[in-house]
Amino acid sequence: MTGGKTGLKIKAHKAKFAFKYAGGERVEGVKGKYYPAEDAVFKKGPTPVRNPPKVRSSVQPGSVLILLAGRFRGKRVVALKTLSSGLLLVSGPFSVNGVPLRRVNQRYVIGTSTKVSLDGVDVSNIDDSFFAREERPEVPAEGRGTVTSDARKAAQKTVDAALLSNISKVEFLQAYLQARFTLGGNDRPHALKF
Repeated sequence: MTGGKTGLKIKAHKAKFAFKYAGGERVEGVKGKYYPAEDAVFKKGPTPVRNPPKVRSSVQPGSVLILLAGRFRGKRVVALKTLSSGLLLVSGPFSVNGVPLRRVNQRYVIGTSTKVSLDGVDVSNIDDSFFAREERPEVPAEGRGTVTSDARKAAQKTVDAALLSNISKVEFLQAYLQARFTLGGNDRPHALKF
């Protein structure tokens, strides 16, 4: 380690840098003492590829799931497909238990052994862009509220109609989907068979 007068002389002879402010004069100083006004952005290598997560074996299209979080927690829904983002497309159906077409992370569902036939259910045109927010004109404060687009309403009706025809073929399935999942004081979640 250098100290004393020799250390000061070495610091004084350090390489100088110079930069110029936009429309200003040239500023010089010792390297590391002064910083430019704008932060320099350096590229940190290639952008990593974000692959969607693998879907659990208990979560397959047609299986009944229990939602664990969010507005509809405790509701049973039907898994329709896995979207390209890795999220699950589910529906209540809306006319049975009030859960609309939604995207759900598989971390927040429990897969059950109950299956629903998806014959006639066409969800090929529904993807992540279907759920993008739409630009709406500003509405006065007294008229505020959520407004569902006509495209979403039409998609919900077609999916519900096909799902209901399949659900009605199985006895007690509609009542099962309407029932909310809850745990009592003496229930052992780790011992339950879903």
